[in-house]
Amino acid sequence: MESVIQAPEIHKFTHSDSILSLSVIDTLLFAGTQGNEILVYDLTTYQRVASLKGHGGSVLCLATAPDKSLLFSAATDSLVKIWDTDSLEELYTIYSLFDVGDIFTISYSTSLETVFFGTQNASIHWCNLPTIDNHASHDRSGLPSNRFSKFFDSKGPGGKTSLRQLSPVAEVRIPNSLIEIPSRNVIQYAHNGYIYCMQTLVTSNGDEYLFTGSGDGMVNLWSMRTSPSSTSTLTKIHSLENGHSVLCMTICDTFLYVGQTGGDVSIWDLDTLQMIKTVSCHSGDVLSISAFEKAIFTGCAGGNIKTWTRELTDPKTWHAHDGLILSAVITKQTRTKELITGASDQSIGVWNISELVFPPDRQAAAVAAGGCFEVDDRQMLETLYDLVAFRTISSDVSSLGESRRCATFLKNLFTKFGASSHLIPTSNSHNPIVYARFNANFQTRHDTAVILYYGHYDVVSADSYKWNSDPFKMSSHDGYVYGRGVSDNKGPILASLFAAGKLFQEERLSNDIIFLLEGEEEQGGAGFEDAIRENKHLFTDVDWILLSNSYWLNDAIPCLNYGLRGVVRATVQIVSDSPDLHSGVDGGVGGEPLMDMTKLLSRLTGDDGRVLLPGFYDTVQELSEQESKLYDEICLRVDKPLKRESLIAKWRNPSLTIHSINVSTSSQAASQTIIPRLVTATMSLRIVPDQSATEIAETLRKYLSEQFAKIKSQHHLSVKIVHAADPWLGDYTNHCFQLLSGAIQKTWNMKEPPLFIREGGTIPGVRILEKIVGAPAAQVPCGQASDSGHLDNERVRVLNLVKAREIWSIAFRELSSRSR
Repeated sequence: MESVIQAPEIHKFTHSDSILSLSVIDTLLFAGTQGNEILVYDLTTYQRVASLKGHGGSVLCLATAPDKSLLFSAATDSLVKIWDTDSLEELYTIYSLFDVGDIFTISYSTSLETVFFGTQNASIHWCNLPTIDNHASHDRSGLPSNRFSKFFDSKGPGGKTSLRQLSPVAEVRIPNSLIEIPSRNVIQYAHNGYIYCMQTLVTSNGDEYLFTGSGDGMVNLWSMRTSPSSTSTLTKIHSLENGHSVLCMTICDTFLYVGQTGGDVSIWDLDTLQMIKTVSCHSGDVLSISAFEKAIFTGCAGGNIKTWTRELTDPKTWHAHDGLILSAVITKQTRTKELITGASDQSIGVWNISELVFPPDRQAAAVAAGGCFEVDDRQMLETLYDLVAFRTISSDVSSLGESRRCATFLKNLFTKFGASSHLIPTSNSHNPIVYARFNANFQTRHDTAVILYYGHYDVVSADSYKWNSDPFKMSSHDGYVYGRGVSDNKGPILASLFAAGKLFQEERLSNDIIFLLEGEEEQGGAGFEDAIRENKHLFTDVDWILLSNSYWLNDAIPCLNYGLRGVVRATVQIVSDSPDLHSGVDGGVGGEPLMDMTKLLSRLTGDDGRVLLPGFYDTVQELSEQESKLYDEICLRVDKPLKRESLIAKWRNPSLTIHSINVSTSSQAASQTIIPRLVTATMSLRIVPDQSATEIAETLRKYLSEQFAKIKSQHHLSVKIVHAADPWLGDYTNHCFQLLSGAIQKTWNMKEPPLFIREGGTIPGVRILEKIVGAPAAQVPCGQASDSGHLDNERVRVLNLVKAREIWSIAFRELSSRSR
């Protein structure tokens, strides 16, 4: 009985055209499109690294040489192209003097060093690579796009010529190396229908055969050999008759699996050349078929994928695409086996089929045999998926249990990597702090450092209908992962953890690395400072504090952050001794709390926006000439309009913001007629070095009281300081910043150093740690400006996480102590 499953989707790529063909070389995925392109993706970072343009028609088939040096492509423009897979440059364009029409399939013989292709006019053509230059042509008139076509160019009724399907000649890039296939390298009428698919097979005694499948329902078997003139030849030795048109096929061990129109798959024993069985696999045409180990995968016109045993039993199906599955390829990436599918819904799906090929018990045995915990980038993303699933919303009391489970998950993760780890409790049942320490594998240097990495595992709420997917179920497409916390801050902390863990397991960790991950950062670090002071003995030897909890200025240029504003958040209330009153009955009799509040708040800033608190600007640092140059550099390099004055205002000047004014009434009547007895305003002041949060908070309280007295109100004022955190300013000229700058420049292959920036936001833990631990901090932003931290559809680019891990690997390995 067929079972419905859902194979884990690792990633999805989307494009503007249907995906017609696929091929993989190591971590590079090549995808031929209906739009004439060959897209190239990196399966480690999921970034599109190139688009190969040269064909003048849809790219119907791709193949690669076993030594991975060459990519072969063919299209509806009747051309075959050969590409260098290192440089991604086009080497040759191959064409036939026959009108072959579309080229549906292509295959490469290793022993003969020959590329074969099957065509719409039922012919087979081949080109021998060692002798390819013997057939070079400089006459472009022989190209299919330049020749007279009996079909397209013949005049029809009315004396008009049909429109060509091929793109204009100008769109077809033709290199100097044009290769014209000699007529002796052509078998015309190899089938009585279009040749849709090809497979090569090398037997145990070294003989090589070519299988070709056609719309005539036949699979022809051809003997391949080299003639005395060093050219390849084909001789048909057998035909395998199937019930329907043959659209795709694959060979697994000594069995040939044939996908056909109507949904049938036939199994042929290649030792006896007998059909074993035919199974109706799909209700629509079988358009792709792949095999690995003991599993067969078929894709159909309905968008479903089915996995079978090699005997075509025990089918399992999942819906993969909203369109025809036109191509599929199986590849192994580090630990996982992956099925990659391309479809007419303009997408590519990457599916983890490891558990379908290897049952969980075999996987567990394989992991146990391997000994250590995996630390590759794929495992980092899988771990991030698990981490995002914890609803660690620190503002939500109901998430307390999830947050504690997340902290335990992280503690256990550190332990698997080889660190010593435990949880540090915080007061008043706040979320615990995760502490872990990796001790250096060797300490032969005299300047071995102790590095403290700070981050947080809590997140803000995701209660919004604007998310495109479940915010606590990480999704992955087009080079990004989406979910609450992937950018702020779960993704960055995993990048640093995997960097330290990999170095430790490879016994290359030359510094001690302490991790400190709090669970209340989004709530101002409740309980954090007290817990750190109580456990100060754990941090007596720290040289540097590192973190990654912010963003670039744009999506292109990596940055280093050396400054954050502090914050003072306050709640102001004015309340009357009287109950709520009616404006028609009591209006004008006495003062009103809301009127008093507006008067009071208006005295906080002048008409120019300048904050009127006494002495507010006295300790604000002047802009130095050295820092001024950093702002000039930013405005020069960032490719978007940036005003120097705006950056200074947001980053290094203090500010005051009124967030809300709310009234509270006991009446259910329309609020327009009520004089409320209670009015509450919320505000915050962003402060900068060398302003003190404690002093500013006291000044605010005192100033509001004085100004309220001048209003001569009969009501009562209360001011509550909700939160206060000091600003942070790092020394961007010190050893740590300069080493990080070099690491970023090297990792991102930049010609210039990263941008040195500040931010207007606040991270309370940075300055707290600097004061308690007595070490300077530096911040490496991981995310791009468009990552939408705290917003709907929060995301982070996979490439940024991979690069962040590489940057931390350099820092953890090469940073030296401050005493050097």
